[in-house]
Amino acid sequence: MRLSTVILPIHRWSEGQKVWRRAEELGFHAAYTYDHLSWRSFRDEPWFGSVPTLTAAACATERIRLGTLVTSPNFRHPVTLAKELITLDDVSGGRLTLGIGAGGVGFDATALGQEAWSAKERAARFGEFVGLLDALLRNDAVTREGQYYSAVEARNVPGCVQAPRVPFYVAATGPRGLKLAAEHGQGWVTYGDPRGPADVPVEQAPEVIARQVEKLAAACEAAGRDVGELEKVLLQGSTAEKPLQSVDAFVDWAGRYRELGITELVIHWPVPGSIFENDLGVFERIATEGLAQLG
Repeated sequence: MRLSTVILPIHRWSEGQKVWRRAEELGFHAAYTYDHLSWRSFRDEPWFGSVPTLTAAACATERIRLGTLVTSPNFRHPVTLAKELITLDDVSGGRLTLGIGAGGVGFDATALGQEAWSAKERAARFGEFVGLLDALLRNDAVTREGQYYSAVEARNVPGCVQAPRVPFYVAATGPRGLKLAAEHGQGWVTYGDPRGPADVPVEQAPEVIARQVEKLAAACEAAGRDVGELEKVLLQGSTAEKPLQSVDAFVDWAGRYRELGITELVIHWPVPGSIFENDLGVFERIATEGLAQLG
C-alpha cells in the first residue's frame, strides 16, 4: 500500500513551493491537486490553476509523483489538455499521473456559460473524452470526429516521456465509468458513495468500497483484464471517517481498506479553517510512521 496526499492549489507560490517540497521530504508516493476553476467553500478564496501549479511543483521537486484528482471535461477539451499533459510529463521527467473523472454540477459545470449537463450527458461526454485523450497521448497525429469532441490532424510530438502514455487513474463508481477504468485505466479512484459519502455511517463505509471493488473486478473481467493490473486509490476526506485525528486512527482506517484491496491512500494536506483542518504535526507523523505500523 502507498500513501499520497492532495495539496489544494490555494497557496501563492512563495509559500506553496514549501508545501510541495515538504510532501517530498515526508516520503509521500505522490502529491495531487484538484483540477477545478473554483471549489465549494473555497469559491471566494485564493485558488490557482492545476497545470501551472503542477508544473511549478515539478520544478521544485525531484522524486515525488505529481497529478490531478481529478480532471474532468467540464471546462477542458482533449486536444488542448493533451498538449498540456505532454508538456507537464516532460517537465516532471515522467512523474505525472492523470486522475480523470466525469465531473459534477459544481461551479466548473457552468463557468463557461453552458447549462449544466445531465448525468447521462456527462457520462457520454466522459466516454468520448477519455477515448480521444488516450489516442492523442499515444499518437503523433490524430484525426477523429465525435459527437462532443473532435480532433483534426492534432499533433503531439514528441509525445509523453512515459510509455505508452501518461497513466490514467479513472474516478468512477457507475457501470459506464467502471467500464472506462477497465478499458483505459492504470488506476481507479473512489472517495466513497457518490450519492452522499458523509451520510454513510462510519461502520458501513468500508462496505461501500468493497461493493465498488467487486464491480470494478466484474468490469475488468468483461474487458478481458485482470483487476490486479489497476491501482485502487481511495481519496480520504468525503466520508464521516476521521483517520487523521491520530496515528492509531489512521492505522486502523488504512488496515481496513488494505484488506479490501485498496493499494493507494490519498490524504488531504491540512488547511486551517476548512473542512480539511487537521493537526499538521499528527499529519506528518502519519506520513512518516503510519504505513510502517500496518506491518
